[in-house]
Amino acid sequence: MAGRDIIDKYGAWLLAARRRSPLTLDAYIRELRALEAWLLERGYGFATLSSAQLLEYLVARRVGGISARTLARIVSGLRGFFKFLRLEGLRSDDPTELLESPRQERSLPDVFKPEEVNVMLDAIDISSPGGLRDRALFELIYSCGLRITEAATLSFDMLYLKERIIRVMGKRRKERIIPFGETAYAWLKRYLEEARPLLEKGPRNDRVFLNRSGKGISRKGVWKRFDELRLASGVAGKPHTLRHSFATHLLAGGADLRTVQELLGHADIATTQIYTHVDALALARTHEEFFPRRLADEDEYEALPALASAAAVAGVGLDGGSP
Repeated sequence: MAGRDIIDKYGAWLLAARRRSPLTLDAYIRELRALEAWLLERGYGFATLSSAQLLEYLVARRVGGISARTLARIVSGLRGFFKFLRLEGLRSDDPTELLESPRQERSLPDVFKPEEVNVMLDAIDISSPGGLRDRALFELIYSCGLRITEAATLSFDMLYLKERIIRVMGKRRKERIIPFGETAYAWLKRYLEEARPLLEKGPRNDRVFLNRSGKGISRKGVWKRFDELRLASGVAGKPHTLRHSFATHLLAGGADLRTVQELLGHADIATTQIYTHVDALALARTHEEFFPRRLADEDEYEALPALASAAAVAGVGLDGGSP
């Protein structure tokens, strides 16, 4: 069976048997196409590829500039693909068995300060239907900690405006219920009443957020609108930074880790724990205000955030013990 045919067959199997999301499927297929092109240039094939040849490919990808996290995701996808080839009887061995998963660097997520969120959202020009849509869209993303796809694909049967909750289908089709705040409610209501009817064209579209063609806004469309907003506001970040900020601000406000885990839709609480880092400078200032034995020098405050971040990345607390 030709490489392209087996990739298509593997994609169908991922959808039917493994229930992978379309986005995950696209990522896996894209990486297999890249590997297929690399193999064809060298006269290799999926059926005869050796561990050494596969390692050569992965090294080339790493040298090409991809991160360790991306490389680990590629290796994970390739493991599944070659197991599938064995199930199909196209290989008797698995060239990924001898591969070690790349060690991923652990980094803290970028987070907006609450005032930066306000500056960014206030920079949206709401004089047009598209502007009102953008304000409602990004308010909802921040208020619910949504992934971009979750916001873009939100439909009316998943929105309970009066109750101020939405129903979201996340990764691996895991459903969760998320409340949203008063501010997001007010902007969403205004968008639905004033702007969305002006964006509608032709038959009614069930998507909540529409583009100027009257179709549901795409992931690419959300990214484009955010880039414009980033330039207008002067606040650096990505759309996903709003999700990171949602989680961090909840925890800083006193929410428990399990609740934030459920709101974010994380399968493993260890994924949520990355957000437990707190602005060490703010902690130091609180200590200064309420504790009689104060830090001697203001410069000591400035060193604390970097120290806390370095400790979190290293996996140790500030006292040298476990965090």
